Order: sequence, then structure tokens, then C-alpha cells
Amino acid sequence: MRLDKFICKHTPYSHQRSRWLIANGRVRVAGRVVRDSRAWVDRFVSVWLDDEQLQGRPAHYLMLNKPRGYLSATEDPQHPTVLELLPRELHPELHIGGRLDRSTSGLLILTNDGLWSRRLTEPKQKVPKVYRVVTLEPITPETAQRFAEGIYLAYEGLTTSPAQLQLLGEREARLTIYEGRYHQVKRMFAQVGNRVTALHRESMGGIALDPLLSPGEYRTLTEAEIASVSA
Repeated sequence: MRLDKFICKHTPYSHQRSRWLIANGRVRVAGRVVRDSRAWVDRFVSVWLDDEQLQGRPAHYLMLNKPRGYLSATEDPQHPTVLELLPRELHPELHIGGRLDRSTSGLLILTNDGLWSRRLTEPKQKVPKVYRVVTLEPITPETAQRFAEGIYLAYEGLTTSPAQLQLLGEREARLTIYEGRYHQVKRMFAQVGNRVTALHRESMGGIALDPLLSPGEYRTLTEAEIASVSA
């Protein structure tokens, strides 16, 4: 939102008066006086008019190494949730960007920036998501070709985008998908007559799970990781 419109929206002042306040150095954005009424203000940057703070909600972008056994949910009466691994004061702020089921481990993103997380997770964005998969049965040579052609998911009535499968062993592989639909990896393997016994997400787009994070640990994303989720 333009700064003059922001001031007008968050104060009793008219657009003309808002522009006058900005031009006369009465407005600070991110701690600096801004005199350009056309300057852009996002929803997390701090904005002050004289001694009154008009906006100051901090943005949170976190990566968590999700352990198995935790639900990707804000609360549950029976099972522990991933929010229980984070400071309690952050609980009301955060939502999960790209859920993992209870038996799946690995990279989980939590944020309070809804627009940013939608760019990361919406199927139409085609953001690559990389999983390490262990299966019950040996992975057949035909599996990679089937995944590259796309797997029909009856519940959604659609065919998945071409996926890449890299064999790591007889029953282990690295799979890259582009939608992240409900239980997608498990359903894809079920369609070729196999069953996933262990699933671990390694990366989403340009954000890879930090190898220094033990299961249950988290850290703030770097500026480069946040910026990798392009508009």
C-alpha cells in the first residue's frame, strides 16, 4: 500500500493532509523518516506518525525439523502438535505453510505472512518439494517413468505434474513433486503397487532443511531463504 493511502486509512486525516504530514517529515517507516508519499508500505514494516505507532507487527518466518509423531496442527486433544515445539508466545501468530502428516518428518515452514506462504504452497505455483522416501517393496524401474508421466488422483480428478524420482537404493529414493496435495507421495506410490514406510521432506523451493537442526529444533529463515519465495 502507498504510504499516503496507509496514513489516510489508519488516521482521521484526509489524503491531502496525509501527503502534507509525509512531506514535512512527520512519518517514519522502519525507523527512517520518509518524505515520499508514494513509498510502498508492506503489512509488517513499522510505521510511526510523530510519537504514535500505526503499525508494528513483526513478521515471522521459521523452519522446523518436524519429528515423526507430531501433528501439523495448532491444537489437538489426542496428539502433540508442532506448535508445542515452539515458544508459546508465538502460537497465536503462526500458521503452517505446507503441512506434513503425523508420520512424516522433515522441513516444516511456519509463518504469519499468509501471502508469502501461499506463494510457497499453492499447487499452481509449481514450487518443487523434495522428499526422501523409503518403501515396503523394491522400487521398480517403471516407477520413475510412471511418475514422470503423471499419476491420476481420483479424489481431485486430476493428474499430477511430472515428478522426478532418483533411486538411492532398492527401497529408497528421492522424489521431487510440484503440488503437495493431500498424502500425495503415499498415494502416488500406492498407484504403482507400493507402500511408503518412511517419508522425510528435505526442501521446498529454495529452502532446504538445515542439517544442523535436530528433530524438534527450529530457526528463523535467512533473508535469502525468504526472498527465494518470489512474488
